[in-house]
Amino acid sequence: MELAEFNALDAATAAETIGVWAAIPAWTDAVASGRPYASVDALASTAEAASARWTRADLDAALAHHPRIGERPAGTGAEAAASRREQSSMATADGDVAAAIAAGNAEYERRFGRVFLIRAAGRAPAEMLAELQRRLGNDDRTEASEALDQLAQIALLRLRATVTDDGTPA
Repeated sequence: MELAEFNALDAATAAETIGVWAAIPAWTDAVASGRPYASVDALASTAEAASARWTRADLDAALAHHPRIGERPAGTGAEAAASRREQSSMATADGDVAAAIAAGNAEYERRFGRVFLIRAAGRAPAEMLAELQRRLGNDDRTEASEALDQLAQIALLRLRATVTDDGTPA
């Protein structure tokens, strides 16, 4: 959608749209209340600044909506569609890599108590596996920080995939 359309959305629709980027209510409210934005860059800047205030509780709440890497996201909503696009490289993953990611996901969940989150867009399956294996060595605090950073990257990519400057094709 164009920026002018985003700026004109009613509050509930704006919150629903923003919630697809990251399902964190305080962040969604902060980004929505900043409207109208003069540019997508201004929108992204506000979203990024607000994401710096995310907590571990925000991470856990947002991850309730994220599928595991390598699993086909269920549902027909905008969030499921975004996850399918972002994880599209997993469709061509070698069987050994896919199995290693599945095993790594299980180990990660046992270790950290949440799903492994990585910005999958633009990454090959082997690269995601290497990151999963590396991050399994993190302590809890470091890993929460890395996961929050990945969530912010995902949110900003989704924002820019959703909203374009007026007259600029998506």
